[in-house]
Amino acid sequence: MNASKNRASLSGDTLMPDTSNSAFARMFTKGRIGITAVALGVLLSGCAETQLAVHGVKRLGGGNSHQQPAQVGNYKIGNPYEIAGQWYYPAVDYEYSETGIASWYGPKFHGKRTANGEIFDQNEISAAHRTLPLPSIVRVTNLENGRSLKVRVNDRGPFAHSRIIDMSRRAAQLLGFEKKGTAKVLVEVVEIDSRNIAAVAKGEAQPAVTAAEQKTVSAAPRDVVETVQLDNGPITDSGEKTTSKVILTPPPASNQTGIEQTSLGVTPKDTAVMSVEPVTKSEIYVQAGAFSIYDNALNLRNRLFDMAPSKIEPIDVKGTTFYRVRLGPLNTVPEADVLLEQVIATGQNGAKVVVECAENVGGTPKSSSVC
Repeated sequence: MNASKNRASLSGDTLMPDTSNSAFARMFTKGRIGITAVALGVLLSGCAETQLAVHGVKRLGGGNSHQQPAQVGNYKIGNPYEIAGQWYYPAVDYEYSETGIASWYGPKFHGKRTANGEIFDQNEISAAHRTLPLPSIVRVTNLENGRSLKVRVNDRGPFAHSRIIDMSRRAAQLLGFEKKGTAKVLVEVVEIDSRNIAAVAKGEAQPAVTAAEQKTVSAAPRDVVETVQLDNGPITDSGEKTTSKVILTPPPASNQTGIEQTSLGVTPKDTAVMSVEPVTKSEIYVQAGAFSIYDNALNLRNRLFDMAPSKIEPIDVKGTTFYRVRLGPLNTVPEADVLLEQVIATGQNGAKVVVECAENVGGTPKSSSVC
């Protein structure tokens, strides 16, 4: 319903054999709730469970022999590929940081294989990205409400021109945009976690819970949780709806600028993997192109001048100045979608939707797209 319409799944590499009817699959289904408790974090009560916590993505199970392993899938970068006339170039990029529009996908792909051979579960935290290695760990921040979540990328997509990441349904719920369908987001690679999970997927290392992870979970708030009814929560393996969520007590007033004062709609185990940060004003633009030569940027701006208000914005990238041509600001995501398609129709196939953040409400936009 709210998933990116143009999304597709790529599986160029040899995938794991289908185990949907095997004894392993049945064992995996029965144990998924237990695995999720390991993968998503620790319940707020019980210090002994701290050792099982990980970063709130579909991470790998701990070293205890009685635990069933979570999905690993194949490590995959992949060759350049073309979707609907657009070429994508997968690569390792530990400096990746991008703002744009996130969407989510769920029922249509639930139970199907991801691009690296895992089974997609819309009720677990995962995401699809067009070029990052699979699996990778990214931090996704909703720039509209400040919610931030570490997510395991295990699939390819979205392939709508105006989206930069496709979240699972559960991830969209935690980030607060399931009902809206899209959100302005910042996506950043978490280098250490990405290296670690890549090593495990390659068979070069065993999954482990670091001291830092244990410390993080131990520090999770234990006395600021209120259990309430959740009428529209996801269905559990038992067939029952989720019956509780937590509301985090707001931090001190000095840190509350721009934070949405609403319930997070998360279960206790999710609080260890999610954070809420102050947010600043952000605006949507269509970036038509970026050039190292100013005259080229000026020529493009002149060609697109009648489409929308535009500007040329310089940015320094590793010592080289680039001049970005941006059209906007735009009021809504649908408005940006329409303008983007118009720009692409002029031959600017690399055009994209970006989110530009201000240093403060009414402030001057930063020279970088990173908020």
